[in-house]
Amino acid sequence: MGAPQTVALALPARQVRRLSLRETSSPVRQARHFARRALADWRWQPDDAPSGDAVEDVLLVVSELVANAAAHAGGATEIAIVIDADSLSVSVADTDASPAVPSPSEPSRPGGHGLHIVQALATTWGSTPGPHGKTVWAHFAR
Repeated sequence: MGAPQTVALALPARQVRRLSLRETSSPVRQARHFARRALADWRWQPDDAPSGDAVEDVLLVVSELVANAAAHAGGATEIAIVIDADSLSVSVADTDASPAVPSPSEPSRPGGHGLHIVQALATTWGSTPGPHGKTVWAHFAR
């Protein structure tokens, strides 16, 4: 008998999932459930992250992006999650064309920390204007 063999898991090809959040009574909960399901289906877990931490980071970013859209941009209209061999992206579309900009953070006050959390957890993030508002996105390296 030779040395034990390891089986390499095939990384998924580029896949995209979208969920409309229009007329949803609890968009944050719906978006988190949608994201959790996609991550589980794709078995997404970066190699260097402790078990479950990376998934919880993505879910927190999803919550912040959808909540920010509700609080500051007229509500989220859609969430999209894209996975490829080396990264995962989450994007939330809304109807406000104003760019997403972190507010000055004051740690002793509640609120105003959402985009700072996104910035801390995602590899990169930003906002892109579109014909009906903007899309705020966050990328996570695998």
